[in-house]
Amino acid sequence: MNTPPIALATSPARYTTTAIALHWLLALAIVGTFAVGLYMVSLPFSPQRLKLYNWHKWAGVLILTFSAARLLWRLTHRPPASPPMPAWQGRAAHGAHLALYVLFFAVPLLGWAYSSAAGFPIVLFGVWPLPDFVPVDRALSEALKPWHGWLAKALAAVVVLHVAAALKHHFVDRDGLLRRMWPARH
Repeated sequence: MNTPPIALATSPARYTTTAIALHWLLALAIVGTFAVGLYMVSLPFSPQRLKLYNWHKWAGVLILTFSAARLLWRLTHRPPASPPMPAWQGRAAHGAHLALYVLFFAVPLLGWAYSSAAGFPIVLFGVWPLPDFVPVDRALSEALKPWHGWLAKALAAVVVLHVAAALKHHFVDRDGLLRRMWPARH
């Protein structure tokens, strides 16, 4: 009798509904927050700019929350097996996923630290004041500001690579990789 390896026998064909929901919520939050961030910095000082900065901060807190939930879910639930691919592609995918998870946390945490150092606390949804991440410090604020922007752009670049790789697997390789994370049709 030929028994399949345990990893294949216990690996699901698709990600769980929770993993899929967290993936797409995080994707929408990141794209929207990045777009708002690019737009708001070009505005002159105004009530509209202040409102967008608050929305941007709230979205950052949500991204941090979704990221923590996604990481916890990923650590406790086995992902589906990847389709066969060259070893370099597997290593590149692993590296890209690692970079995504690091940036999921680094970008909003740097934004929170920058906001705290600049003396602008985050009041989530205008109701719940969050603790300052660091003390008010103008020099620290000036040092953190560009890092938040650079890492946000790095996150955007890794997201673009991630999407391009998924589309390549779907349209060129036709290996079913994208369908594992696509919401199921019932």
